[in-house]
Amino acid sequence: MPPRAVALAFVVACSSLINAQQGTPSPRNASYTIEARLLPEARSIRGREVIRWRNTSSRPTSELQFHLYWNAWRNADSTWLRERRLAGLYTEPRPDAWSATDVTRLRLRAGFGGAGAWADLTEQQRFIAPDDGNAADRTVMSVALPAAVAPNESVDVEIEWISKIPRPFARTGYVDDYYFIAQWFPKLGVLEDAGWNTHQFHAATEFYSNFGVYDVALTVPAEFVVGASGRETARRTNDDGTVTREFHGEDIHDFAWTASPDYIDLTRRFEHATLPPVDVRLLLQPERRGLAERYFAISNATLRLYGEWFGAYPYGHMTVVDPAFQSGADGMEYPTLLTGRGRWLAPADVQVPEMTTSHEIGHQWWYGLVATNEFEHAWMDEGINTYATARVMDEAFPGNRVEARYFGGFIPWVFDEIPFTRIENDRLAGYRDNAEADIPATPTLRYWPSTATFISYNKTALWLHTLEKHLGWPVMQRALATYFERGRFRHPQPADFFAIVNEVSGRDMTWFFDQVYRGSNVFDYGVQELSSRLKPAPTTVHETSVVVRRYGEATFPVDVVTRFENGEEVRERWDGLDRRVIYTYERESRPVSAWVDPDRVLLLDVNYTNNSRTLAPRASDAGLKWGLKWMVWLQDLMLTYAFFV
Repeated sequence: MPPRAVALAFVVACSSLINAQQGTPSPRNASYTIEARLLPEARSIRGREVIRWRNTSSRPTSELQFHLYWNAWRNADSTWLRERRLAGLYTEPRPDAWSATDVTRLRLRAGFGGAGAWADLTEQQRFIAPDDGNAADRTVMSVALPAAVAPNESVDVEIEWISKIPRPFARTGYVDDYYFIAQWFPKLGVLEDAGWNTHQFHAATEFYSNFGVYDVALTVPAEFVVGASGRETARRTNDDGTVTREFHGEDIHDFAWTASPDYIDLTRRFEHATLPPVDVRLLLQPERRGLAERYFAISNATLRLYGEWFGAYPYGHMTVVDPAFQSGADGMEYPTLLTGRGRWLAPADVQVPEMTTSHEIGHQWWYGLVATNEFEHAWMDEGINTYATARVMDEAFPGNRVEARYFGGFIPWVFDEIPFTRIENDRLAGYRDNAEADIPATPTLRYWPSTATFISYNKTALWLHTLEKHLGWPVMQRALATYFERGRFRHPQPADFFAIVNEVSGRDMTWFFDQVYRGSNVFDYGVQELSSRLKPAPTTVHETSVVVRRYGEATFPVDVVTRFENGEEVRERWDGLDRRVIYTYERESRPVSAWVDPDRVLLLDVNYTNNSRTLAPRASDAGLKWGLKWMVWLQDLMLTYAFFV
C-alpha cells in the first residue's frame, strides 16, 4: 500500500477509535441541525439546516452530493414514476398531488463551527442522474466545492429550502389535516472509498445514509400533536398561534415526523429483567381507540424477543404511529419512529395490525442500527427482517388463521378451519412465480420494479428459514446476534453476513449462498414414479421402486421417505445432486406413499404438488369436498392479496 494510503487509513482508524473512547457508538460524521415550519394553507414546508459533515473515506472530494427525494414527484418523467409505469402501478396524480424541493440558498464553511467565512455555493448546484442518465430526474443534486475536502476533514453546510408537500406518495404526504413527513430535507449521500454513493430515488428501493446527531425544531399549528424521531426536549408557544417543538436524536441516520390535531397520545413503558427500558409512545387515530392494547402488546413482544435473540434496543424511546385512513403511510420504518397498520374492523384472531407493527419495530435493528445500503442490498434489511418477524409472530400468535376481505378489502372474514403460517404466505405471495426474476446479488435498484419485493422480502425470508431448518435455530440465532453486534452502526456488506454464518455454524455454506444469492436457478424436487410388484410365487415379497427427480437446476440435500402399509417407514438421505435417483426395496408389505422433503426443510421448492406420490390414490367424497373448499378459499386469498398489492 502506498505511504499516503497508509497514512489516510491510519487517520480514519484513529477517528473511529476516538469515537469509541468518547462513548459514541456511531461515527457521527453527518449531523443535522434543522429548523422547519409547516405551512398548512400552502401545503408546504420552509426549512433551514446546517449539516456538520466529516469525510470518513480515504479519498478527497471536490463536490458534495445530496438527495432531494420529493423531486421524484415533480414531473411525470422522474425515474421513480417511470419505474412505477414499468411495474404497472402508475396512475396519473391529481393536480394537487405533485411535489418539489427547491434549494434557495446553499453556503459552505470549512471545519465544524469554524471561524472562517461562509462561501455562497447556491449557483453551483446542478442535478445529476448517476444511475440511469435521466435528465428529467432531479432527485440527486451535486454541488462543486471551491476546495477539496480531504479525509477526516470537516465542513459545515448551510441550506435553505422550500418544499411542496405531496398528496401521499411512498409513505409521505398529507390527507386533510394529517401529515406524515419523511425523506423531506436535503440529505447528504454517503462518500465511500470508491466515491459518492448517492443513488436516485427508485420505485423499488429505500435509503442509505450516514449516522449523526439530529437536532430538529418543528413549528406547527398549536393544536397539532407531533411525533418524530428522537425525543422531544423543548416546546415554546409563539405569538402567531403556532408551537415550536424541539427534538434530539443521537446515532441515527434519518429523521421523520408526523403532525395531526386528531391523534390520541398514549404512552407505556417496556421493562425487562435484562434489557434496558423503552418508553413506547402510541399516536392513535380516534376511530381505532380499541386497538391501543394490541399495539402496546405487540410492541412489548417484539422488543422482548428481538432483544433476547439479537441484542438490546439502545435508544430508550420509540414512537408507534397509527396512520390516518388513505394516507398511504402505513407499514414504514424510520429511526425510533414507525407506522403500524390499523383497521376499523380488525378481528382479534387476525393479526394484521400486530404483524405490521412487529415488522416495522424489527426494522429498528436491521435498518436503524445495522443500516445497510438498501439501494443496493435491500434483502439485508427487508429479507432478514421478514424472516425474523415470522418467528416473532408465530411465537406470539400460534393459532393463526387465514383471513379474506370483501367489499374492496373493507370487511374481514376469518376461515377458522384453515391454519395460516407466515412462511407459507411468503411462498404464496409471489415467490413461486418470480423465483427467477432477478439474481439477488444484482443491486436492488436494478431489479425489475414489479418483482423486486418478491426477491428482497419473500425469497430472502424463505432461504433464511431453509437455512434455519438446515442448521437449527440455535445456530441461526447466534449468527444473527453476532451479525447485529458486529454490524450495528457499521453498514456491513453481504460478504460480512455470509462470513458470520460460516463462522458461527462451523460449516462452509458458500454452496448455498452461491445458489440463493449469486444465482437464480430454482429448486424443485419431486417423486417421478412409485411402483410395486409382487415377485413370482411362492414368495410374498413386494418389490418397490421409488424414482425421485430433481426438476430444477438448483441443488440441496433432501430426505426421501417411503411408507408401507404395515406402518414401516424408510428414510433416505439424498444429496440432491443427480438428476434422478432410484431406490428399490423388497418388503412383505406394499408401499403406500413416497415423499421428497416430507419435513418441508427446503422452503424454496417452487412446486410442492410433485413432492409426493401414492401408489393407489383413492378420492373419497369427503376428500373431494374438502379439496374443493380449500381451492375456493385459496383462490379467494390470492385474489385478496392481489387487490392489496
